[in-house]
Amino acid sequence: MDHQTAEKMQYQRSFWYFLGPAFLVSVGYMDPGNWATSIEAGSRYGYDLLWVITLASLVAILMQLLSAKLGIATGKNLAQMIRTQHPGKGGTFLLSSAALAMIATDLAEFLGVAVALNLLFDIPLVAAIFLTIFDVLLILWLERFGFRWVEMTIFAFVATIGLGYVVELWLVQPEWAEVAQALAVPNDTIMDTTALFIAMGILGATVMPHNLYLHSHQVTTRANLAGEALQRFYKMMKWDTILALMAAWIINSAILIMASAAFHEKGLLITDIDEAYHTLGPLLGSSAALTFAIALLASGIASSATGTLAGQIVFESFFKKHPVNILKIRVYIRLATMIPAAIAILLSAKPLSLLVLSQVILSMQLPFAVIPLVMMTSNPELMGELVNQPITQLMAWTATVIIVALNLWLLVMLFWEGFHKMNLH
Repeated sequence: MDHQTAEKMQYQRSFWYFLGPAFLVSVGYMDPGNWATSIEAGSRYGYDLLWVITLASLVAILMQLLSAKLGIATGKNLAQMIRTQHPGKGGTFLLSSAALAMIATDLAEFLGVAVALNLLFDIPLVAAIFLTIFDVLLILWLERFGFRWVEMTIFAFVATIGLGYVVELWLVQPEWAEVAQALAVPNDTIMDTTALFIAMGILGATVMPHNLYLHSHQVTTRANLAGEALQRFYKMMKWDTILALMAAWIINSAILIMASAAFHEKGLLITDIDEAYHTLGPLLGSSAALTFAIALLASGIASSATGTLAGQIVFESFFKKHPVNILKIRVYIRLATMIPAAIAILLSAKPLSLLVLSQVILSMQLPFAVIPLVMMTSNPELMGELVNQPITQLMAWTATVIIVALNLWLLVMLFWEGFHKMNLH
């Protein structure tokens, strides 16, 4: 074996060793919150909002690269860096915002598990909500065998979701020429208030605050490098991130495409996940409905696991305590979301409405994670040789301005609609 071949084999081995953090993060980009927003977007507007998923995915790739870079360069996760760089009330506010984002995230994840259990096993929805506590225990059990087991289990769930949507797309047979155009070309549908609300949900469901905290933490478990080794590690993390989030983009797009082809083209507006399940059966056969529910269960369990991991990271930094009681933190986060959700369901709230609302809340919290992230990764004293280059800074600040502007636009439009309705009455 020559030197070049040996070096190539060594690189491949190291790449596969380092592969994982972004795939762990990617499951959050195909969680039940994404299902909710994409199903409503597809059934209500057809393919018109597909380009929003593409745009949101590009922003997500950029932000996750910054998150990974922060962890690699500093050896600390985003929450720890916020606490270090903003030790006063500013840091407390930012971490409080992160805690709220964790709760909104967990709401979306466990609702997906609960709905899937209800659809597959006919367990009453409120009872299914309380059964979701067991997915927290599943990850704790897997961690006993090493965190690589957690990553590989999450990867298996991602593969299950992807396979499920390959089957769904084969069954619905969408118009691929229309799909290709809609993925790349923006349109004025977003000017409608409801469309903007859903688009913000897509943004909140795609660029998720908890993933920024999680990714910056996961790379620190592999990084203790400098010089050329540091640059090589960052290069591998870039490929890990791009591959993982491209997979998430494909799956998110597939959800909306399925909803458009199966529901919108037949004039059906789907406003709940169980409605989507029960409608798929008569339209495409029981196999389509069963595949949908199994993929939803995989999505909920996997994303719930990563959500609780991110929650642990934030709360450790919030309380300046390491390590915290992991079981307590994860159970407390779950209880903080389970009880209000169960009450809302008992009061006849629809799970899809709660899911979309949780994604809009996430979108509102996003600037409080993104702005410190961009500021810190642009600071040469913190980042050293991995500091953002001018073009990266330009793209990052442009994306941040778009996120903040969309949030403000949504608030103004919601306020204006409410004011208009009050005047009508």
